[in-house]
Amino acid sequence: MEAVPIIQQHGPKTFAAILVILMLSVVDAFFTLELVHRGASEMNPVMAFYLDKSPLMFFSVKYFLTWAAVLMILNIEDRTLLGTRLQGKSLFVFFIVIQAVVVQWELLLLHLAI
Repeated sequence: MEAVPIIQQHGPKTFAAILVILMLSVVDAFFTLELVHRGASEMNPVMAFYLDKSPLMFFSVKYFLTWAAVLMILNIEDRTLLGTRLQGKSLFVFFIVIQAVVVQWELLLLHLAI
């Protein structure tokens, strides 16, 4: 008998978290491009490499890496982390907070640069 692949189903909270992470990543990319246009430099050496190639390459790699991170989190959602009861899905909250702080920092830099 052939095995039937199991399709994971996620609730609306997970879907919303993924959308927020992707949205913040896109906003971060646009703000980074604007800041670089105004004379700032990308501090992440990997992303700076792709930014030197082209803005489209930078944006594409950033979006791909964000999706890859989201998919990895979805794959570990049913496991505990580091021997704790903290579930993998909790990482979504962590990444949302980190991304939000980065976007706020970029907004401050954009405001000060004007």
